[in-house]
Amino acid sequence: MAPMEKAERDALYSTIQGFVGDWWNGSDLYPDPCGWTPIQGVSCDLFNGFWYVTVLNIGPIHDNSLSCAKILEFRPQLFELKHLKALSLFKCFESQHRHQVTIPNANWEKLAGSLESLEFRSNRGLIGKIPSSFGALKNLQSLVLLENGLTGKIPPDIGKLNKLKRLVLAGNHFSGHIPDIFSALGELLILDLSRNSLSGTLPLTLGSLTSLLKLDVSHNHLEGNLLKEFAYLKNLTLMDLRNNRFSGGLTLSIQEMYSLEEMVLSNNAIGGDIRTLKWENLHNLIILDLSNMGLKGEIPESISELKRLRFLGLSDNNLTGNLSPNLSTLPCLNALYVSGNNLTGELKFSVEFYGKMRTRFGAWNNPSLCYPLGVISTSHVPYGVKPCQQEIKLLKSNTTDGDVKRTFHSIASLSHTPNSFWWIFLFFLISYLGL
Repeated sequence: MAPMEKAERDALYSTIQGFVGDWWNGSDLYPDPCGWTPIQGVSCDLFNGFWYVTVLNIGPIHDNSLSCAKILEFRPQLFELKHLKALSLFKCFESQHRHQVTIPNANWEKLAGSLESLEFRSNRGLIGKIPSSFGALKNLQSLVLLENGLTGKIPPDIGKLNKLKRLVLAGNHFSGHIPDIFSALGELLILDLSRNSLSGTLPLTLGSLTSLLKLDVSHNHLEGNLLKEFAYLKNLTLMDLRNNRFSGGLTLSIQEMYSLEEMVLSNNAIGGDIRTLKWENLHNLIILDLSNMGLKGEIPESISELKRLRFLGLSDNNLTGNLSPNLSTLPCLNALYVSGNNLTGELKFSVEFYGKMRTRFGAWNNPSLCYPLGVISTSHVPYGVKPCQQEIKLLKSNTTDGDVKRTFHSIASLSHTPNSFWWIFLFFLISYLGL
């Protein structure tokens, strides 16, 4: 059985005590932490015939995981685990008002040769800034700081992490501009900066992330035009820019993002004409949400060519014209929202379409849109859409203008006599039948 160096074991015990409390006596409970008494959340590997810690997960991930104490700390012994590849802290620093903790700025360079994954998730009591010393972690492939209490600006030093594949800084309180640091991050696959207070424009070097699969900067205060450099993101499958302050219309570069499966641009004052893009180019789209963007024009027929589309959101724009019945032929569509526009005319979808969509079809607040009476059952009538008014067409007859005037004069006089309703009804019936 391979041994474990005493210095490594002592560093492990002290590190864990810093997070779970001094009551935890590792030497008694787990005398052989990489052998016959393993610790939940700790993984080891052999180096030169000795066991070394490679993975340390603290927090309630599993029933028997190490749970964090109310008062806890990063101990310097953490940085003595010289073969540590992955460090994860989940729901450890939970208090937002008491016992708050900051990430230490010093000593991260000691883990530069080994650390590949660093993840702090759901730690509301973890406050302060991202240490600039994270830039020394040259082998880091995953940096996830998700839903913590972190503040300040995103440090430019992150741009030195050229092996990074995943950068997730979502759900914090970061502010300031997104630094223009992406030219050296060519291996990045996931970039998620959503749910912060970031401002300014998107950096142009986003276009250098040619391997990127997911881009999410939603729920910030970002502004400016959509980037022409989006055209270089040929592998991107998800782009979520919702709830920002972007403007300047739909850039043509979007129609060159052929791999897009989900595109969400809603709640931005982007404006412009929805017909600007060749929508048929985005043939992989599954989710398309363009709600509340100030778009104008008629809904392009080319959207009906997106055969993989499941969700189409076009609500709260200034769209005009008729709603194409071809949208109902999309084989995968199960949600269509066009409410709050200026659409006109009669809905010409099939009964089966309304039965399939039910409440997932929304077309209210289109004052000049209507549905045909007698075609749709009352249980499938679209909410907030009025019935179409049926026109009464009088058949042509040989009656002269003078006769018509005399006839209507007679009807008018009849209206003042008893049983006038029946006389008028009989007249229209005879006129309709051409008798």
